[in-house]
Amino acid sequence: MSDIRAPRVEINGRPAGLEQIWELDRSCGGHFTAMQVRDRGTLGLEFHLARLDAATRELFGDGLDGDRVRANIRHALGLDVADATVRVNVFRPPTGGDVCVAVSVRPPGAPPARGQCLQTVTYRRPSAHLKRSGGFGQAYYGSLAHENGFDEALFTGRDGAIYEGSITNIGFIDGETIVWPDGPALNGIMMQVLQRELDRARVPWRRGPVHLPDLPSFAGAFVTNSHGMAPVARIDALSLPTDAALMRTAERLLAAAPYDPI
Repeated sequence: MSDIRAPRVEINGRPAGLEQIWELDRSCGGHFTAMQVRDRGTLGLEFHLARLDAATRELFGDGLDGDRVRANIRHALGLDVADATVRVNVFRPPTGGDVCVAVSVRPPGAPPARGQCLQTVTYRRPSAHLKRSGGFGQAYYGSLAHENGFDEALFTGRDGAIYEGSITNIGFIDGETIVWPDGPALNGIMMQVLQRELDRARVPWRRGPVHLPDLPSFAGAFVTNSHGMAPVARIDALSLPTDAALMRTAERLLAAAPYDPI
């Protein structure tokens, strides 16, 4: 087996033609999940399948069978690809009909760079619990942060409450406990994987309100997404420590998390 060199897209287990990709592009009401596949396995597969099923029920009125999703991913990987970036889109064609499952397979992504710098913006994603593509505000503020020399945008409320990054979740080191902001945010897969591993290791974590004035009181922060975990070196002009012992424990637990065969 080898890594994929050229992207491929399948819809319902068949290679997607231009017209089908056009339909996918026109379907603004769908949702998706993204994962890194290594040796034909991924972290938190059960969480990915639960996300797809719940969002399909909410948006389209029926669930999505996990076996169907796994079969579509396996088919798109083929017999020749072991490592890849995989994205599963669920949508209903503009012409109507049954819900479709599109699987795109691209080269594997690199782990996130260490020492992330975040720029805060006042913004809340609509229906933040759903992972949807095509959100203008999310893409706009993420791009703006990059243009301003930051790695990521950090969404906050007008009262300074911290929610999530444009493509990440954020956690904070509070003594011997990890705190996840309880504002509107996507329940990220890597965040769920880390929470599961923290529970197994009996490392405490909690959800709670986190506001911008609270930042100096924390011993550090980190972000997670499908590419992994990275410490946060700076939020706006505030530098944060990146060497907390609990940070290293979380990194170790996530690195040792088992991959689930697809």
